[in-house]
Amino acid sequence: MNREPVLGAILARIGAASGDRPVSLVAASKSQPASALQALAAAGQRAFGENYVQEALGKQLELAKLALEWHMIGPLQSNKCAEVARHFDWLQSLDREKLIAPLDRARPEGMPPLNVLIEVNLDDEASKSGCAPGAVFALAAKIARAPRLRLRGMMAIPAPSPDHEQRRAAFARLRELFEALRREYTQVDTLSMGMSDDFELAITEGATMVRVGTALFGPRGRKQAAGNGE
Repeated sequence: MNREPVLGAILARIGAASGDRPVSLVAASKSQPASALQALAAAGQRAFGENYVQEALGKQLELAKLALEWHMIGPLQSNKCAEVARHFDWLQSLDREKLIAPLDRARPEGMPPLNVLIEVNLDDEASKSGCAPGAVFALAAKIARAPRLRLRGMMAIPAPSPDHEQRRAAFARLRELFEALRREYTQVDTLSMGMSDDFELAITEGATMVRVGTALFGPRGRKQAAGNGE
């Protein structure tokens, strides 16, 4: 299937929302077959976000010749740290200190440092992973000291709400936290927020990266859709 018109339409919406400020697009490809990723890559997409390590590794093997950029965007279990460190370019969901040392140890010396975003649970939702806003700076300090990791910024999914202004306020709170982190760490440059139904709003509030699934690949079942990119 030719995905160029779909990708082009999303990129046009990103450009319109950002005023052509650079905003990167991560295609949230959980539950999608490798063939769907290949079609999107043929249209020009390079960054793909996966929620499950084993599923992602199979796609990486099948699509190895395409030189894609792989983002881990789902919650990370400690026993999967080594695989993420060895096979991904980005980890967007670091949310606790115990993950830092195993990720750092397992990142191969011949690879660039693993790009890391701190996942923030803005509204203390029990159903979501992510650290509390107040824990961000302590985590950031430990990540910044790990030689094989590179602190790049933050990621979050605000609580769902039909209220447009409530979502905007949540994105604005994350941006304020991001700006505070950036003042302390000069390498921080990435604020990952916004998905298929709100990425334009997120961009207007300062997102530098959006994670879009449904708008690129089409709708999925409710059970499949849960995760950190939609």
